Parts: sequence; structure tokens; C-alpha cells
Amino acid sequence: MPRATSEKFSRAHQPAAKKKETQASGSMTNPIFNTARFGQHILKNPATAQKIVDAANLKPTDKVMEVGPGTGNLTVKILEKAKHVTAIEMDPRMAAEVIKRVQGTPEQRKLEVVIGDFVKVDMPYFEVCISNTPYQISSPLVFRLLSHRPLFRVAILMFQREFALRLVARPGTSLWSRLSANVQLYAKVDNIINVSRNDFRPPPQVESSVIRLVPIDPPPPVKFEEFDGMNRIIFSRPNKTVRGNFQAKGVMKMLEQNRSTWLSLQDMPVDDDRPINKMVDDILADLGHTENRAAKMDIDDLLKLLAAFHEVGIHFS
Repeated sequence: MPRATSEKFSRAHQPAAKKKETQASGSMTNPIFNTARFGQHILKNPATAQKIVDAANLKPTDKVMEVGPGTGNLTVKILEKAKHVTAIEMDPRMAAEVIKRVQGTPEQRKLEVVIGDFVKVDMPYFEVCISNTPYQISSPLVFRLLSHRPLFRVAILMFQREFALRLVARPGTSLWSRLSANVQLYAKVDNIINVSRNDFRPPPQVESSVIRLVPIDPPPPVKFEEFDGMNRIIFSRPNKTVRGNFQAKGVMKMLEQNRSTWLSLQDMPVDDDRPINKMVDDILADLGHTENRAAKMDIDDLLKLLAAFHEVGIHFS
């Protein structure tokens, strides 16, 4: 019988649905499972479920981690192709339904159900991740996957369409953002399937999209906290120039403190007496980004800028 592992629940991603808003939207709550409590929408269209599983190109030897299996509509299709599935589900009643669907079948030995919050549970070893993602954990899921070792082969992930489009956005477009850059530093991301809200029960307020995420192997030797720290500044106000964002209140003071701390930890003397704002301005001018905007900077531009800051001891974490 498939094994269910209990974990302590976290309500961090479980905002209660307001009755008035639910009624106004015209969406009916699931009469059997309290999907609103966990921010889940059950995928009911079998054709869409099959497309998602087919997109993973599963092998008979694959171990799959599924996040948010719901009642198992994707799970049973994954089990037909994979060697083993670990399904992580917050709602114990849904977990019980997934287990019930494979009882007495050859697939029951291939399934393990973990009850708990994906953000907190220990991840198993897996080659492939498939997820009908609860929208509240979209960003934590992506970055937890990208930080996982050993690297997996591919993840097929369903998100709210707006979030998915930001993940796959390219430099020079209106959706290119800190999220886009941070994810695409570590992975190749493609939008592969658009999913109608009518494919779910209950239907969500928005349309959905399925993306394919393939980690870059080997990952770039860049400390994420540094890359993200710099991006947090330059993407903070999209309509401002890069220099303008560095001039925001508190930024220079923070960079000066970081540089002093770094020099101290390296036991290095202060060998550059330029004010911190002059150092930043000189770097931006040398790389041609003084009047540039973050929306036009690609990954290579961002990495070169980060390297230039590091050369003079300016750090972001």
C-alpha cells in the first residue's frame, strides 16, 4: 500500500477565502474537498493532464516528485510511465483519495504520498518534477527546485499565466524582471501549454500556463544572494535608469557597510578612497549602463556588472 508520511501543517500559504468574493466570482467551491483552504484547483480535463505528462518525456526508470496532486488525475497518468512517484499534498483528504485510486493495482507499490507543506518537507531524490502548483507557493517552489541537489532533469510546472509569462520573459520586453533574470541564470525556461480556467474544478479567476524548466548543468558559479541582491536594486523601479535606482534612499549606505565588512573579513586595507557613490558611478559608466534600464540588460550584462562590483569589493549580501 502506498505510504503516507505525516508532516506538521503550515498555514502560511492558506489564506481563507472570503464568502462575498467567492460568490461574486461565480466560482463554486469543491463540494467534496476544501480546495479553497489550500489555494488548489483540481485539473479535471484528462486531455490537458495527458499533455502535461507527455511533456515530461518520462522514462520507465524515472523517479518523479509531484507537488499538489489533488485527487490524483495527473498522478495516475504519471504512474503509468514512471518507476516511482512521490506526491506531496497538504490536504490529508486529497492524499487519501490519491492512495485510494491506486489500491489493488500494480501502481500502488510505485506511489508514496507525503502529507505536508512542500516549502517545509524534505524533498526526495527525483529526476523529474511535475506540479499543478498552488498559486501561493509559485515562487518558493521554483527557487527551492533550483537550489536542490543533485540537479533534476526537467520540471513541468503549471502556474498562473501572468507568473509563467514573467518566468519566460526575455530582455527588452515589458515582463523582463528580477524574477526572470534570477530564474534564467540557473535554468532554461519555456512556455509549452496554455490551460483554460475551465479545465479546473473550481475554475480559478485567471488562466494558467505550463512551463518547462531545465536546470543549467553545471550551474553557474555565482552566489545567488549576490546576484539577487544586485537585481533587487536595479529592478526596483522599472522606469528609472540603473544609476537612478542605485541613488535610491539607503542603497549607498548599505553598499558602503557591505564593502567595509567584506574588506575587514578579507583582512584587506581600504585602498580606494573614492566615495562609494563615485565608485558605483564609475563602474556604471565604464560598462555603459549609467542611462540604461534594467529591462534592457540580459544575463551577461548583469553578470559583468556584478563582477565589476566585486572587483572593487562592493557586495550585495
